[in-house]
Amino acid sequence: MMNFDRTKHSHCRYNPLKDEWVLVSPQRLSRPWQGRVEEDDDGGDTNNNQQSTNPLCPGAIRRETSQPNPFYEHTFVFDNDYPALLSDIAADENEKNKNDDDLFQCHVARGVCKVICFHPNSNLTLPRMTLDDISHVIKTWIDVYQDLASKYQWVQIFENRGDMMGCSNPHPHCQVWATDFLPNEARIKHRTQKDYFTKHNGNVLLLDYIKREFNEFKKERVVIDNEHWLVVVPYWAVWPYETMLLPKRHVLRLSDLTDDEQTGLGQIMKQLLIKYDNLFNTSFPYSMGWHGAPTGDLSNEDCSHWQLHALYYPPLVRSATIKKFMVGYEMLAQAQRDITPEYAAEALRNLSSEIHYKDKKNT
Repeated sequence: MMNFDRTKHSHCRYNPLKDEWVLVSPQRLSRPWQGRVEEDDDGGDTNNNQQSTNPLCPGAIRRETSQPNPFYEHTFVFDNDYPALLSDIAADENEKNKNDDDLFQCHVARGVCKVICFHPNSNLTLPRMTLDDISHVIKTWIDVYQDLASKYQWVQIFENRGDMMGCSNPHPHCQVWATDFLPNEARIKHRTQKDYFTKHNGNVLLLDYIKREFNEFKKERVVIDNEHWLVVVPYWAVWPYETMLLPKRHVLRLSDLTDDEQTGLGQIMKQLLIKYDNLFNTSFPYSMGWHGAPTGDLSNEDCSHWQLHALYYPPLVRSATIKKFMVGYEMLAQAQRDITPEYAAEALRNLSSEIHYKDKKNT
């Protein structure tokens, strides 16, 4: 009988934010890999000639609008030409699928979808932008968020980076989908954080988590931190190099950030994304997004149990060309990962250089 070693033996970890378990199987890294190997397209961060044909570039004409984009110098926001949600849908009075039916429930889904271009240059990704460029992105996030939060219950800002994550255009951009309902992830976190808040006499789940990571676990899973923010590989992380970005004080929504916190956010985002790219010397693919307290009419409720946070879900596990596949057991049973969160945090933390690997070539 072997003594348990979390760095070598499979075990399950509980995610209190989602009320689910994650299977960690570090012993799987020793297996030979003969599966699919992705081409390293470097995430579109190359010196290609995108500017003349890219519909997201300044002055370009998007097919659906037949109107040229403005010659923007920083960020550019527009309504998605192919939205997944529509705002002008009337309820069908004849619809028989009612919410009191235990088996066949349905409701109208209303919302809007927007696109935010980060920068006029198609060949520039966030980690290679200046802090001033990134500050424009953050301020645009907040402006768009505030506008939509007054009308919708949930505002989801998210970025898919790289072909591997289904990004159809390499131009640096993100999307914003606002809905008149709480999507699944938001609905679950709304419940789990409130349950914790009630059970622990008004303590906020993620603030307690931060304290224990710093004090009890001696920053074992903390990648970087500054005066206002920290990046941690969550104890319950699913994706190989998944991270969570949190403010250190109690913040409910993106629109609640102070000027100093916005400045600190730009700094730590740049640091994290340089670490990601330098890990395998590639433009690191990921999906990221912000989660905060509900908005719209739900903002009238007490949401003190919430803590703002951003999540980064990168698929790469062994190199720039080998990714984690969420299939089989993950789809049919529960999430499973091959490296421990502690290993991932240490690998990212030890990347001490704040110079992007591409910029090193030019020095």
